[in-house]
Amino acid sequence: MPELNQVSWQQLDASHHLHPFTDSRALQQKGARVIERGEGVYLWDSQGQRILDGMAGLWCVNLGYGRQELIEAAHQQLQQLPYYNLFFQTTHPPAARLAATLAGILPGNMQHVFFTGSGSECNDTVVRMVRHFWAQQGQPKRQVIISRKNAYHGSTLAGASLGGMKPMHAQGGLPLPDMVHIDQPYYFAEGQGMTPHEFGLERAGQLEQKILELGPERIAAFIGEPIQGAGGVIIPPASYWPEIQRICKKYDILLVVDEVICGFGRTGHWFASEYYGLEPDLLCMAKGITSGYIPLGAVAVGERVAHTLIAGGEFFHGYTYSGHPVACAVAQANIEVMQQEHIIERVHDDIGPYLQQRWASLASHPLVGETRGLGLVAALELVADKATQARYSESAGAGMICREHSLEMGLVMRAVGDTMIISPPLVITHQQVDELIDKARQTLDLTLSTLNNRQGKHHD
Repeated sequence: MPELNQVSWQQLDASHHLHPFTDSRALQQKGARVIERGEGVYLWDSQGQRILDGMAGLWCVNLGYGRQELIEAAHQQLQQLPYYNLFFQTTHPPAARLAATLAGILPGNMQHVFFTGSGSECNDTVVRMVRHFWAQQGQPKRQVIISRKNAYHGSTLAGASLGGMKPMHAQGGLPLPDMVHIDQPYYFAEGQGMTPHEFGLERAGQLEQKILELGPERIAAFIGEPIQGAGGVIIPPASYWPEIQRICKKYDILLVVDEVICGFGRTGHWFASEYYGLEPDLLCMAKGITSGYIPLGAVAVGERVAHTLIAGGEFFHGYTYSGHPVACAVAQANIEVMQQEHIIERVHDDIGPYLQQRWASLASHPLVGETRGLGLVAALELVADKATQARYSESAGAGMICREHSLEMGLVMRAVGDTMIISPPLVITHQQVDELIDKARQTLDLTLSTLNNRQGKHHD
């Protein structure tokens, strides 16, 4: 195909491409932004604009764009063994090596992994695995999995059902049976009248209430993201996760931790389970496992569940691309680079605290009701009134206005309602953090001006 200009790419895209999570009619009227290349923490579009990728793609490009170590790992593996499956009692070196490498960095007693192609496939695997586990334990009635409202666990039928996002449930008759939801630990929006400690205990206590309501003999597992990512970087109060874990142990319920976003250094630990002191029975990972260069996911399985699965005969589950050799080779190289460059320590001790310090300075802006974050993930809340923390009306579209101004300024920030979130590559420098904050502040200024102008016209 000959070299195309931006308009031609947009026309080609509009004619044939259905985008994920997109209003297709609105996109066709506007035209898609054409991203042509990336290097480090930056992207360039077809108009030549340089954009600081404050979201690391979709939470995943942890080592940044253009890492030759990862590219070369893929190239070498493609030459040696571009594909083979893990069915038929076979393995290959990349899968065996990566499984052992992951066992060396996973929390607790997690020594086994089951490979998938994505985070969504991980969570489908979790459903199959926990129900099979309880059947093998002679408790087949344990079918119910408890999750949280506004959680995100993928976009397949099972993943979207485990997640608690109403717009997704409204399309397709979800959630599937025996997947139920309790309230999220979103203190800024829902914790009025309580201290953070009280609120954390109240929200965790809903797990016990739901268990007793449905019957402990029916509950298979509780699943949660350590920090709810797509829900708006919702960081639970310190009292929350210890109480969740206590309740799971009390009723002998499996604890599933979805680390698809939080894993591989995002919080300054290999996994956020370490930060929160969690001992998961199952742990889902994807995204940062390859820095997004090649699709790969994996479910880490604790000793109790792994022993039952190993002793229980054939597990009728898996994927054509489970443990794809090229993906495993890239993941191995990704982890080795992170170890050689001390990325985890850098996020924990240096660049993470620096980003949080600079991000917190945005709290002084008249449009910001709260800033929060951990490691290299952060959020701020857009409010109409700082004193009362009252929100703009939904029709005002403050978050979407802010997102558009951000891109104009050359910064990718994501809008979740009126919550603005960032999750930059872990290799971001101090100077680039300063650039991110400067562009974010200018974005907030432009957003406030736009909102004030629209309100003024409305009042006229």
